[in-house]
Amino acid sequence: MALTRSRAAARRRRWTAVLGATALAVAGGALAAPAGAATTSQPVEFQTRCVPPPIAGIPPITGTTTAEITVDKASPKVGETVTVTYTITKPAASNPVDLALPADIMTPSGKVVLGGAQSGAVTVNGPKKNPPVPGKGSFPAFSMTGTFTVTQAGSITLSPGDYNIHTSYLMELDTPCTVLTPPAPVSETVVASPVTSPNTRALALDTASGDPGVRVTVNGSRFTPLTEVTVVGRAGAAETADKMTVTTDSEGSFAARLKVNDVATTGIVAYEGAAWDPDKGAGPAAYKVVVPAPPNSQTITAAVTAGELSMTQAGDTVELSSVDFGQGGAATGALKTVTVKDFRGGPAGWSLTGKVTDFTGTGGSIGAGNLSWTPACTAKAGSPSACAAGSSGPVGSGGATLASTPNGALTGGEFTIDAGLSLDVPAFTAPGSYAGVLTLTLS
Repeated sequence: MALTRSRAAARRRRWTAVLGATALAVAGGALAAPAGAATTSQPVEFQTRCVPPPIAGIPPITGTTTAEITVDKASPKVGETVTVTYTITKPAASNPVDLALPADIMTPSGKVVLGGAQSGAVTVNGPKKNPPVPGKGSFPAFSMTGTFTVTQAGSITLSPGDYNIHTSYLMELDTPCTVLTPPAPVSETVVASPVTSPNTRALALDTASGDPGVRVTVNGSRFTPLTEVTVVGRAGAAETADKMTVTTDSEGSFAARLKVNDVATTGIVAYEGAAWDPDKGAGPAAYKVVVPAPPNSQTITAAVTAGELSMTQAGDTVELSSVDFGQGGAATGALKTVTVKDFRGGPAGWSLTGKVTDFTGTGGSIGAGNLSWTPACTAKAGSPSACAAGSSGPVGSGGATLASTPNGALTGGEFTIDAGLSLDVPAFTAPGSYAGVLTLTLS
């Protein structure tokens, strides 16, 4: 009788081990890919081979896995950190046994393979979280996240890589799952841009006016050292015939004696290269050619004073729509209208960016990467600059561009910026109110 009980117990232990290992072969956490993912991502399918631990007595499982990779920055700069989410949306198999598997026993990890401009692999990890799985039921989706630093400019592809499922159900077991024919198809592509240094070149004149033919001393600083610079008069946005070249010293400075003859001259600029480039130039510095008045005349003058770059917003609170517990989905709303006034009257454009904190509440938090926006920007009639809306996609804690205007010979104007907002709320987020802070920066 004692021997019979021992054999029965052994069989129960064996069956328990099989259940734990089977779960490992194909399943993980509870949530699908979060919102905030870049719009260029797409689901892909690839063949995988999952090998359960030997104690399970189960042969390797080969089947089709459906996965998707998303990022929090679709257009990062070199040196920035990109958060990657690797989501298995449809595992290769289902629970093969009749017994249900308990909740929160599975912890996934894996790799995302980089290609194109940058090679390597990103390590991703998921939480120990999954709903109960009924007997013979489908396994839930699971997500893993990680980060990488952009080191090369250009298009960087991201493909699903191998992954592993660890279970803590009675025993600590691992099941590695490998891509049968690597690399798997590309699911996401980011386009990295090089880091550009801000233009700090400066220009100063020893006098703001003079008679025709008078030489004005033009002092430049913070140009590229030992580089030829063109110094030229401006009549509005057009160059005049008053032009000369000078070479900067070892510190990037110069002093040029420019002879100004054209009475239409309103300013003086200096730039590196063959033509004006606001990223490699400075000015215009205001200058007026004083023409002697004829007898019995009066000179009438007027001045246009440069203003400031400023921003106002129509409110400071946005109420998003509600979502149902157990359903989740998009909580939507609209950004309070932002008005940007650029009354500087110079060559520089502007950029309006935003970043958001995690949404916290009594029931926990929703990640900052789950907030996406769809920007829109309108320039007031007569504005010298054209307004470009930022890309639709995630905002995140790293930030994204809401709107901008380019550099130009003469910039400025008044601009109205709006954006549709969407917060992806996971299905079983605890009921309650959640709040995050969106900070806008104008520069």
